[in-house]
Amino acid sequence: MSYNETGPNPSRRHVLGMMLAGGAVSVFAPNMLGRDRAMAQDGAPTGQMILGFSQEPTQFNPHMSHIEVDDGTHFALYDTLFTIDPQGLFKASLCTDVPSIGNGGISADGLQWRIKLREGVTWHDGKPFTAEDVKFTFDLLADPAFNAWRRTGFDLVRDIEIVSPTELTWRMERLFAPFPAILAGTFIVPKHGFDGVADKNAAPFNNAPIGTGPFKLVQRVPGDRIEFIANPDYFGEGPYVERFFIKYIPDVTVMYTQFVSGDIDIVGIAYIQPDNYAEATKLPDRVTQLLPSSAVECIAFNLEHAVLKELPVRQAIYHAVDKAAIISTLYYGLPTATDSYVPQQSYYYNPGLPKHEFSLEKASALLDEAGWVKGSDGIREKNGVRLSFDNSTTVGNNLREQLQQVLQQSLASIGVEMKISNMPADVLFGDFWFQSKFQTLIFGEGFLAGGDPDVTNYFKSTASNAKGGSGLNFWQFVNPEVDELLVKGSSSFVPEERRDAYFRIQEIIREQLPFMTIYQYVAVGGQKKGVDGVEPNVNVRINNWNVSSWRWAA
Repeated sequence: MSYNETGPNPSRRHVLGMMLAGGAVSVFAPNMLGRDRAMAQDGAPTGQMILGFSQEPTQFNPHMSHIEVDDGTHFALYDTLFTIDPQGLFKASLCTDVPSIGNGGISADGLQWRIKLREGVTWHDGKPFTAEDVKFTFDLLADPAFNAWRRTGFDLVRDIEIVSPTELTWRMERLFAPFPAILAGTFIVPKHGFDGVADKNAAPFNNAPIGTGPFKLVQRVPGDRIEFIANPDYFGEGPYVERFFIKYIPDVTVMYTQFVSGDIDIVGIAYIQPDNYAEATKLPDRVTQLLPSSAVECIAFNLEHAVLKELPVRQAIYHAVDKAAIISTLYYGLPTATDSYVPQQSYYYNPGLPKHEFSLEKASALLDEAGWVKGSDGIREKNGVRLSFDNSTTVGNNLREQLQQVLQQSLASIGVEMKISNMPADVLFGDFWFQSKFQTLIFGEGFLAGGDPDVTNYFKSTASNAKGGSGLNFWQFVNPEVDELLVKGSSSFVPEERRDAYFRIQEIIREQLPFMTIYQYVAVGGQKKGVDGVEPNVNVRINNWNVSSWRWAA
């Protein structure tokens, strides 16, 4: 990814405009781990690759609540209608052309859509992929009885018509500018995979997935690995390796050790930690690189918690965070401090937000003014309630655990008790997260889908699962002005017309603090020398987005 003063490649800023104009858019057994890096003479995939994750993928259905590591399995198993590349350009995948006004795929008012699909694409079970599968996927995501991780956009789709097995049309209830970026991240699932299933949340498909993607599922060994085998009938590029493994290594220090020893070929989430970066760059036969990322490290507040619902409490906590010391001491200065959830390279980033100030004096003053008084043990109280809450993160993430220790000490100095309550990733990011059962939680998130600034799924009042909605509003944030701005910002394809709405949303989030931002990620990637095809992509959440292209150099 190249950067200039305005951010990532300019095409990413204007990709929607180009799209509309129809322009450039266009612990394993030893015998299992032997490396065979050569391609078969007939071009068939051969050998294998092992990708390490510090969190365990558990959700094979790409449309149910899931986290970033689950995307690692989805990119291996499924395809989208079109993809988004590192430059922010959409590329046709299951469809023949990316729809645009210029090619007739989208009407001039943005309401009528037409998609033409590739012929000859088959599912892993040999059945043909058709427009019925696309319609089923759209309908599934709009079904209120289905626990969809994202309904945004699909709740606006009307009148889907199957024109032929390879063509379909639909109408949008209103112009919704983020929909192309959403479609680029929407994996198509087979209609026949859910035949006869009354409750699609409990479908056998969810544990035995069928896709059109470059790899087929062989097995998942809980707590250990997921194994895939190459799809010989894949319509796209590759795959070039016969077997692909995702290996679960919950302790990031152990994952780095296995990278050094050669037990894994590529390091994925949570990547190489900053304290290992200098050493990693000097390892023989290893390649490291700094990966640009749109993700932001944050601490979420549950706004329904008796203590945390008070804005002065959240503001005081934010003042008690020494970002500069944290980034310098724990993260070796690699990431950049930020006050926004929008990546600083984005056209939609608001540079005018109030800058965070580390001040224990201001933090204490805010709590004093709000009536929180220190008790005999030094912890503040008000109306018989202690100023105390839990903080949770992933067991084995040593840097986040060190961050907790720093925060705990800093908050104690202003009379706030933060108790540490950590758990495995599959528990932390299960119902505990999605149903807002946490109090505060350290997490990393890329809020923008394919570079589009729409954050309906995170901030819309009805996007809280805990309140009966559907989405990623984990903090249970409710703000009518933000609801209106989300509609305004998504109602134009012109970036200049959208920016004011998203600037104001950033201001409100900075003021109301449903979560506090710490830094924008710079991940440290690592792979064995000889691994080809691994390409950073700031527009997606995972590094194996193009796993079909991965190969061993000859």
